[in-house]
Amino acid sequence: MAGGLLLSGAVAALLSSALPAHTPASGVFDNPPPDKIVIDVATVNGSGCPEGTAAVAVSPDNTAFTVTYSSYLAQAGGNSDPTAFRKNCQLNLVVHVPQGFTYAVASADYRGFLSLQPGASATQKASYYFQGSSQTVPKSHPFSGAYNDDWQATDSTDWAQLVWAPCGVLRNFNINTELRVNAGTTSPGKVSFMTMDSTDGDISTVYHLAWKQCPNA
Repeated sequence: MAGGLLLSGAVAALLSSALPAHTPASGVFDNPPPDKIVIDVATVNGSGCPEGTAAVAVSPDNTAFTVTYSSYLAQAGGNSDPTAFRKNCQLNLVVHVPQGFTYAVASADYRGFLSLQPGASATQKASYYFQGSSQTVPKSHPFSGAYNDDWQATDSTDWAQLVWAPCGVLRNFNINTELRVNAGTTSPGKVSFMTMDSTDGDISTVYHLAWKQCPNA
């Protein structure tokens, strides 16, 4: 499989928070299609996701998929490599959906661990786009030191602003993420770092899906 990513068909309790049914003014929200979706990994690139360090899985109810990283860490200060302050990952996914349906990513939950010395700062950033369409404006989440704990950030999109996959056309879905750490005024020798990884599989990035039927489906 490209980039050494692993693909599985189900994930456990992390995906228990499904999107609620919703009826927007301009259309009708449909429940997830009963047929399973399949996600294939086309390519994976970036310093935050070396070969074999990321896994993609689809929830049993088709409401979400997860990406789990095992080597996504940015750090600055002390004897850190000068290039280690920024790590990124681009996933190019082929999402096979049941005929007559289209999907959009309604929200994304990012998690990891953050250790910032006083005077240091960090940023998590993400953007998404379908092949052949414009890239979304990156959403950023800043953090400042001192900080030494788990971190979590959520990107949400209003229904009217959702970007739907084109109906009847298979377009790859791209996810670009970035972690950045700035040592700032930290005392010399002190290291700050930010991870979006999980060595035990308990921390994953969760992408929640919205569904609707294609016109004339």
